[in-house]
Amino acid sequence: MQRLGFKPLETRKLSAGARPHRPTLPAVRTDSPALEVMTDLDRVPAATVSADVSLDRATDIMIVRGVRLLFATDAEGGLIGLITSRDILGERPMQLLNGRGGSRSDLVVADLMRKVEEIDVIDWHDVELACVGDILATLQRLGRHHLLVGKPDPKTGQLHVRGIFSVTQIGRQLGAPVQSIELANTFAEIEAALLH
Repeated sequence: MQRLGFKPLETRKLSAGARPHRPTLPAVRTDSPALEVMTDLDRVPAATVSADVSLDRATDIMIVRGVRLLFATDAEGGLIGLITSRDILGERPMQLLNGRGGSRSDLVVADLMRKVEEIDVIDWHDVELACVGDILATLQRLGRHHLLVGKPDPKTGQLHVRGIFSVTQIGRQLGAPVQSIELANTFAEIEAALLH
């Protein structure tokens, strides 16, 4: 049923001290379901970048989107790799330039991205049964700050990225400083950091 006429809604003035709404993330524990800390790409669009974009432009995209990981895509939108803020801001650009010469402005995402064939993913069905502690243990084992979740397309069977786990996001929701999680050498140290 289509409406024939529209009417304007009532308005009112804001009062001093009004603030923009900030969503509150659900507080979790290490035994909470893993899905509670996963960025679900069914709900949040993936942050993407073309592989031929400069590192400075990729950094700008990360800042605007509020992320630390970008999916590098080809002209058709297919995933060809990923790049993180650690890749861009760490030692890798200088190491690459020391080996081949040039300046930082010569580098593009393709120079530093991890190619799709090198990217570890965990299965969606395993995530559905996992807890936050399992994800932290997996991130620690891999020595990564991000972990992708793959789910097969029901029509084609092709594996697609459905979600992302981020150490930073998990730390926010656990209420533990990110450094405690990043620098912890054992799962016991992570647990101890969360208890303080």
